[in-house]
Amino acid sequence: MRTGSADAPGAQSAPDGAERITFNRPHGTGREHAYIEQAIANRHLSANGPFTERCTDWLADHFDAPRVLLTGSCTSALEMATLLLDLQPGDEVIMPSFTFVSTASAVALRGAVPVFVDVRPDTLNIDEAQVEAAIGERTRAILPIHYAGVGAAMDVLQQLADARGLALVEDAAQAMLASWRGRPLGGIGQLGCMSFHETKNLTCGEGGALVVNNPDLVERAEILQEKGTNRSAFFRGAVDKYTWVELGSSYLTSEINAAFLWAQLESASEITASRLAVWQRYHERFAPLEASGRVRRPITPDDCQHNAHMYYLLLRDRAARDGLIAHLDGLGIQAVFHYVPLHSSPAGLRYGRAHGPLEVTDRVSDTLVRLPLWVGMSDADIDRVADGVESALR
Repeated sequence: MRTGSADAPGAQSAPDGAERITFNRPHGTGREHAYIEQAIANRHLSANGPFTERCTDWLADHFDAPRVLLTGSCTSALEMATLLLDLQPGDEVIMPSFTFVSTASAVALRGAVPVFVDVRPDTLNIDEAQVEAAIGERTRAILPIHYAGVGAAMDVLQQLADARGLALVEDAAQAMLASWRGRPLGGIGQLGCMSFHETKNLTCGEGGALVVNNPDLVERAEILQEKGTNRSAFFRGAVDKYTWVELGSSYLTSEINAAFLWAQLESASEITASRLAVWQRYHERFAPLEASGRVRRPITPDDCQHNAHMYYLLLRDRAARDGLIAHLDGLGIQAVFHYVPLHSSPAGLRYGRAHGPLEVTDRVSDTLVRLPLWVGMSDADIDRVADGVESALR
């Protein structure tokens, strides 16, 4: 179980014998097995084979980026980003506290300090109005996430970064195929970090990608990915032998994972459309509950196109949120919460610091519940969840 989440697999039956509605079900297009067999037949199972090339070319075209590198996870992509930034002990990186642990741990691993800023009450993204006051002499970067696939205020953050000479890195783990003012999330900052974890819209079980939007960082990113060697340049014929040139690690993923991911990328538009349909049906069902003041639905600003990564509700307090989760569990429906704030976690207190009070973060952490959302949910499934929510709050 992840800290701050209750994402747990399970196919138990509901009390009435109906199939349990789990929070997440990974989607398969039907082509994954055939592509994995093809990868095996190619006799290239390590990284950077034909399927990796297909995936990275597709992603580079989607993001209009000079280079995209597949990684073993979004965590790996974030760690690569901090290496590319040359973070040193005592440097600071501004980020939200309402995020997954990897956003902060990648920074702390370099001896740098995560500086936690509160989030906006509407999008639950970093409050751009509070970022400037958090910038200090040791600040090196701003690292927003795009919660639920809704873009942070990238114009304000980019202006601040440019004015102060800071890097802007996107944790876009939840944002594949979402956009801000028509630009793909993950393709706006110098670097974008993507996730293809089992719980994400497009998946290969465990996987991620580093989107290198700054061409000046491409060569070094390739070196870091290949254990700190210039192996990629060697295979392009740019050098006559490869050698260790700086610190790096094995931030790679196998052809098996890439083959699975390729099937997902081929159907990316259809997968996103299916998720959006589920999201919209939820949104319509819960409009009366919001009008009565019993819940608050997600808010998407006009300049954002979300990707239906999740559907959440905000309740009046923690007791109501926990009661709803327990009520749905009794009906054979798995709902989960998100996140335990990093600024008050044991490691957050040890390695980071909070800039000012984080009241919205604390409130949202206590009151947010995420509902099941996956490709293949039927109208009956959605109505069963919605009926369960309504009966709990009635």
